[in-house]
Amino acid sequence: MSGRDAINGSAHVCHACFVISAFICCFFPPLTLFLSVLNMSGRQNNKLPNNLPQLQNLIKRDPQSYVEEFLQQYRHYQSNVQIFKLQPDKPNKELSDLVMFLAQVGHCYLQHLSTFPQELSQLLLTYHTVLEPDLRMTFCKALILLRNKDLIDPSGLLELFFELLRCHDKLLRKTLYTHIVADIKNINAKHKNNKINTTLQNFMYTMLRDSNPIAAKLSLDVMVELYKRNIWNDSKTVNVITTACFSKVTKILVAGLKFFLGKDEDEKNESDSGSDAEGPSVRDLKVRFSTGKKTTKNKKKLEKAMKVLKKHKKKGKAEVFNFSAIHLIHDPQDFSEKLLKQLEDSKERFEVKIMMMELISRLVGIHELFLFNFYPFVQRFLQPHQREVTKILLCAAQASHQLVPPEIIESVIMTIANNFVTDRNSGEVMTVGINAIKEVTARCPLAINEDLLQDLAQYKTHKDKNVMMSARGLIQLFRNLNPQMLHKKDRGRPTEASTEARIKDYGELEAKDYIPGAEVLEVEKEEGEEDEDGWESASISDEDEDGEWVDVHHSSDEDAGEMAEKLQAIPAEERKARAAAVSGSRLLTQDDFKKIRLVQMAKEVNAAPGRGQKRKTGDSDDEGDSRGELLTLRNIEKLHKKPKADKETRLATAMAGRTDRKEFVKKRSKLNPHASTSNKEKRRTKNFMMMRQSRNVRTKGKRSFREKQLALRDSLLKKRKQK
Repeated sequence: MSGRDAINGSAHVCHACFVISAFICCFFPPLTLFLSVLNMSGRQNNKLPNNLPQLQNLIKRDPQSYVEEFLQQYRHYQSNVQIFKLQPDKPNKELSDLVMFLAQVGHCYLQHLSTFPQELSQLLLTYHTVLEPDLRMTFCKALILLRNKDLIDPSGLLELFFELLRCHDKLLRKTLYTHIVADIKNINAKHKNNKINTTLQNFMYTMLRDSNPIAAKLSLDVMVELYKRNIWNDSKTVNVITTACFSKVTKILVAGLKFFLGKDEDEKNESDSGSDAEGPSVRDLKVRFSTGKKTTKNKKKLEKAMKVLKKHKKKGKAEVFNFSAIHLIHDPQDFSEKLLKQLEDSKERFEVKIMMMELISRLVGIHELFLFNFYPFVQRFLQPHQREVTKILLCAAQASHQLVPPEIIESVIMTIANNFVTDRNSGEVMTVGINAIKEVTARCPLAINEDLLQDLAQYKTHKDKNVMMSARGLIQLFRNLNPQMLHKKDRGRPTEASTEARIKDYGELEAKDYIPGAEVLEVEKEEGEEDEDGWESASISDEDEDGEWVDVHHSSDEDAGEMAEKLQAIPAEERKARAAAVSGSRLLTQDDFKKIRLVQMAKEVNAAPGRGQKRKTGDSDDEGDSRGELLTLRNIEKLHKKPKADKETRLATAMAGRTDRKEFVKKRSKLNPHASTSNKEKRRTKNFMMMRQSRNVRTKGKRSFREKQLALRDSLLKKRKQK
């Protein structure tokens, strides 16, 4: 049934109602007035030109049947627009309803409303500063509705909305921000729309330089949000955001710095199962060391092998950068130089200056830049009493790398050692200083001289445990880097890996034309030729003849320690020749690399040739051995012993535990709180030396059994009454 038929049907119903009402008027005159009023109100509500929601519903069902009613409302809208232009600052409820009505039915009459979105956009662009807030919000919602129906071009609409961010209307700005982010996300949902993205990014570049700080800040927030959602994660977006770091507005400056200093929320946790293909797993080590006798020596070997495995996993693990935006900057050298100049002339708060220092240090450390003026600038703040000194020490360590001349970093290390690592400072200050020196030298080992290192190593016997453990961590670091710089007693038990360790000269690169450790594959091949039948021999010892199970090695569980010992007997030059021959003769599989890693790890476990294990190796600082691109404050502030709380802190903790104690205390209430105590209560608290001559005390030990029974009964009855 069409819409016209529906109207005709409703007309017949109205005629029938009229006949019934005439009949009632004849026989029931009092109801005449009530029915007439009810009929008039119903007519007013059902008139389509005045009831826009009903007309909108009917048009969506059958657009062709209501073209005349729609055109009537459209002409009404045009006349209201002319009236609005005369007084644009006045509220206009009728125009607001008409705009939303046309936006709702815009997809039904595309020819008639072809210019409606452009007219509405032009009205907003012209009068947005003087528009009444509710009417302006209605216009924006109508445009958003038209955009959701794909009736308006996104580029022009988004540029208009960015212009409207200048309005002093917080609710409007929030609505526009949400729509801009959602719309750009939907545009790039199926594939990247580079044409629209480039246009909007160019427009954003101008918006960040806008004189209105609110509009510039919201534009920056939009770009940051789109980057975090992996929608605009290209280098152009990052380099547009770099301009915010030089803004005169503090809020925009801080937002730009936080973007580059922020941390990625989706950091991957370390898992043992995921690294099976890359090297030996924990299960492999346990299976290997579980075979044979359960001796203390094998248990210690397993513990040390687990530590080495953990360290190698951290080294081989793919770096999870705190934020990859720093890697997408086109010219980090120029960017860091401009930031340093701005930092030197800045009059911002100290917290903002710290953020700028952190960003500069990360740029220098990650990209290995040359910014020699930064180190003397940081050096001025390296004092124990300086506010946020641990963050400044972190900046000094982060900005160190192997390409910086050692004499520049050496002055920073000497400043830290002279100001922090002295006996006149507290243990925490000394610990922080040694930790900072350790992190700097880990990145630039040439910056510390032998005398200073040996002096710092003497703190390994300091009375403060934090200082002692930090000094031992520094010793362990140089056991791996260059043991020759330490005292002989501090070098520890030499391993094959430590004997090969040395610090490269400044600017030296060690390029190898072979895969280190590949010689193990040729040795394994020779062993395979010796066992022609392919079977392994298993012998039962005299100790295992009592019927117990015998653990037999599987062919895939070759003992890496024995292989490493066999390689030690081969001269170094021959091992290099064998490794080069294997590397150039065939392609290595994942199993081959796994075997190579096993033997390389065994080098750090097994003693050097001619050396036995005389004592237990000191626990190394495993966390310090795995250094990624970015450092954290924990590397500087790490304390091995919890600092002792002062008296105020201990008192506050004790009082906090007594808050609910009154509920469990027996309440004694007096009728008169100012009354004194009774003689019985006074006798209870009186000194014993004053009571020892009384009759009750003297005769208490001479009581009979019956008297004791009565006293006990009275005491129990008294306690029962008190409960």
